[in-house]
Amino acid sequence: MPRPPGKVGLVLGSGAARGWAHIGVIRELEENGIRPDIICGCSIGALVGAAYAAGKLDALENWVRQLSFWDVVRLLDVKFNGGLIEGNSLMEFLRDTLHDGPIEALSLPFAAVATDLETGQEIWLRDGPLLPAMRASIAMPGLFSPIRHDTRWLVDGGLVNPVPISLCRAMGAHTLIAVNLNSDIVGKHFSAGVEQCDSDKEAPDEERRDLLNQWLRQLNGGLREKVLSAWRGEKRGQDDMPGLLEVVASSINIMQDRITKSRMAGDPPDSLLTPRLGWLGLLEFDRAEAAITEGRAAARRALPELHARLNLA
Repeated sequence: MPRPPGKVGLVLGSGAARGWAHIGVIRELEENGIRPDIICGCSIGALVGAAYAAGKLDALENWVRQLSFWDVVRLLDVKFNGGLIEGNSLMEFLRDTLHDGPIEALSLPFAAVATDLETGQEIWLRDGPLLPAMRASIAMPGLFSPIRHDTRWLVDGGLVNPVPISLCRAMGAHTLIAVNLNSDIVGKHFSAGVEQCDSDKEAPDEERRDLLNQWLRQLNGGLREKVLSAWRGEKRGQDDMPGLLEVVASSINIMQDRITKSRMAGDPPDSLLTPRLGWLGLLEFDRAEAAITEGRAAARRALPELHARLNLA
């Protein structure tokens, strides 16, 4: 049977390191004959969606699969200027590897969502330079510094619309497939146990702490103590006060979970994919293998429904 008339939109939600699951989702959908006509993203979903729309998903996947803990640490250019991370190192990589042209020149219609820090307004980034739009959409408060875009200071779109279904509908999508990375995150600790992940490439927790300490020793004493207080290198006891990043991560998890549920109650997608990655820590970007695998699994679970909806054999 032919696919029903109208455009298929793919909406990729926010979720920090869990966002590498979007790569697995896209791969599984394409291998089963489902290719979106429009793609929208928020935060890490904007980054993956932009790479896909630019025809650079292969380059992004190859890079993230090779990321080590040490690579992630090097990309986190600590500034303490509006946020823990400036983000320049990451943007330099994306500029060299992905696409530095206008959004309008992408091979697929694409848009990202960000938040105006002063007014709280939801900002749809549908045209203009791509990299600043991506950087604005991933500017998670307390972690990434805000970015000046035109006359506004912009931060993470997850503050207002973690899974931007409304944006995708406004761009003309008739059938919407949405990926929500926040379905099982509330109450999960920032630091996940290594036993919960099945990738051979990941360093044990002790090795990860050693690598972090090597990096911290290169910093001056005052900055080192600030980073240690923000990014704790060891697990805490039940009665110990959580570290700064654990507080930020848990708070953002709660907020995005509530916002996502509220917005989807009034504007649900046609199909909702929910990768199960609540165990994955906020900045554990070096655990791409497991995230991509679960993204594929989430898409695979939805295939019968998608095939019926899209009249695919």
